[in-house]
Formats: sequence, C-alpha cells, structure tokens
Amino acid sequence: MLGRILHLLIKEFLQLRRDKSARFRLLIPPIVQMVLFGYAATFEVFNVSTVILDQDRSQESRALEDAFLRSSRFALAAPARRVADVRDAVEASDAQLGIVIPAGFAELLRKGQTAPLQVLVDGTNSNSALIALGYVGQIAGDFGQTYAQNLAERTGRLQGKPIVSVEVAERYWYNPNLNSRWFFVPGVIGTLTLITIVNLTAFAIVREREVGTLEQILVTPIRPFEFIIGKTLPFFLIGLLEVSIVAGVGMAWFRVPFRGNPLVLLLGTCLFLFATLAIGLLISTICRTQQQAFSSNFFVLNPMFILSGFSFPIASMPPVLQWLTYVDPLRYYLVIIRATFLKGVGLEALWPQMLALAAIAAVLLAAAVLRFRKSLD
Repeated sequence: MLGRILHLLIKEFLQLRRDKSARFRLLIPPIVQMVLFGYAATFEVFNVSTVILDQDRSQESRALEDAFLRSSRFALAAPARRVADVRDAVEASDAQLGIVIPAGFAELLRKGQTAPLQVLVDGTNSNSALIALGYVGQIAGDFGQTYAQNLAERTGRLQGKPIVSVEVAERYWYNPNLNSRWFFVPGVIGTLTLITIVNLTAFAIVREREVGTLEQILVTPIRPFEFIIGKTLPFFLIGLLEVSIVAGVGMAWFRVPFRGNPLVLLLGTCLFLFATLAIGLLISTICRTQQQAFSSNFFVLNPMFILSGFSFPIASMPPVLQWLTYVDPLRYYLVIIRATFLKGVGLEALWPQMLALAAIAAVLLAAAVLRFRKSLD
C-alpha cells in the first residue's frame, strides 16, 4: 500500500513540475496577496478629506486648524467661506469631514469656558466615520487640555491652589504601538492557505474526472482510499510550504514578531490543513466540472471568511451566525496563529482550539472519504 501511495505521490509532483502555470499560481500570487493585503487591510484611517471653516479667525482657531492639518489623519480638500460650503462638500462627497469653528471660539477659551466645535461627517462608510470622529475628539481634546494649562500658567490661577490631577498610564500588551498589520498579517496567512488548499484539492480531482484519467487510475490495483491519500498528501505538503513562505514574508517585510513555539504553530497548521483538504475533497465529490467547482468554492469560501472573525467581530454577529462560526475551521486557526505570533502562548492556552480543529478535521475527512467512495461507485 505504501508503495502505491508513494508512486501516486511522485506522479502528482511530476505533474506539478511539468505544469509551469501551476507552480506560478502556488508561489507568486500568495506572496503578492500577502503584500497587498498587508498594506490595504488596516483599521487606521489616514488623509481624510476635510473642509474647515474658520468663522472666528483668531490665533486660537488657527492653532486648532493647524493641529488638524499637521496630523496625518486629515487632508484639506477645498476651501470654505460659509457653512453652506461645508455642507455641500460633504453632501457631494467632495469631503468626508467638515469642521466649523464658530465665531467667539477664542473668547470662550480665554474665559476658561467650553468652546463648541461643529463637525459634519459623511456616514456612508460608518466605520471610517467613527474612526475619523475619534481622531477629531482626540486632537480637539489634546488642544483644549494644552490651552487650559497654558492659560492657567499665564493668568496665575494655579498660585496658592493645590493641583489635583489623575494621570492614566496606558500600556497595550502584545502590540504596544497598536499596529494593525500585526493583527491582519497572521490572519492573511490563514485566509490565503484556506483559499489555496481548497481550490487545489477541488480542482485537481475534478480535473482528473473531467479529462477521464480518474477512471484510468482506478482500474489499476490502487484502492480508492489509497488514491485519496496519494491525491491529497501533496496538497498537504504544499500547504505547509505555503504557510512557511507567506509567514516568512509577513515577518520579514512587515516586521511582525513571532513569539511562540514553532511546534505549536506546526500542530495547529497541520490540523487546519486536514480540515481544508476535507472541504476541497467534499467539493470534488459534488462537482463534475471545473466550472461547478469554481462556483462551489465561491459559495463555501466567502461565508467561511466572513464568519471566521478575520475582520468582523464574532461577538457582534446575530446568535444564529455565532453558532455557525463553531463549524468554521478558520475561526480556530486564526486564534492559534495570532496567539502564537503575538502572545507566544502554548498548548496550555490553545488546546480548546486544537481540539475543535481536530474534531472538525476528523468529521469532515470521514464524510469526504465516504462521499468520495460513494461517488466512485
């Protein structure tokens, strides 16, 4: 049996060696996608197109305007002479954000009172709008605190009075600079591996059936179970190689640290690959043509990506969808790969995810093998 599986394994690698386009698809696209996703996938917002109307025209209002424009978060889109210009710019999507500094702004600040600031936000993209509003609040708050401190020092209001202040010292564990790429790059590794392995497994076996070579192989002494092992084992090895390459690119290019045990990540990756191979094998037993396999992959992979928690928090989903995430292997693998990369934890913390992946892989592989044998009969 081992000899027959070995010969089939050699046959698959020889076929891959002869197919230059397949070798290109296995190596270049994942690396390119890693670089693209690493730069494009981020929670941060920069250069928000902004319209600022200064109705006060004071030293304080100009200082606040400079504080907004000096930051990399906002970029001046167009000048404004009246409030209608700000409103029209936001409504016409010429600007995502409009800031109006009303008349009397500086006078209120000099009296030590709260000075209002009007902000108009285009809420079409709710996520970007909320983030931009957070930046506005942070910059305005820092400006107000600094101005109040300077005003108190100039007027001497602090003399003879005890100063009571509370200082919050913030410390972010595992990602001190809140670099969103440290969060996204490990997730991209799992997502690219899922897409590549499912596509390879489904298309390879469907292609054998479509061109008629599947029947030719099965008339040989090789048994169906041996054929399944010999056909999927190369993709398992390819998956390990792809994870290594893409992870290496992520660490070298984006400087994502790896603090965990490589053996823990290897175990989680193997379990994840078994589950993804089973998904591809199940698709191959249902589809008769490569076109059907492509449509089925699109139907399966998109929900798996959305329900995995890659970019959408699972806790924010409806209860029914939260239950569905428990059968998504990518959900557990993302926890494993992010925890090993950033936290450096081991099996003592990740065993529930490992156990869940092992159970999903066992059930899916058993169903795939039974379905495949039935489709061959």
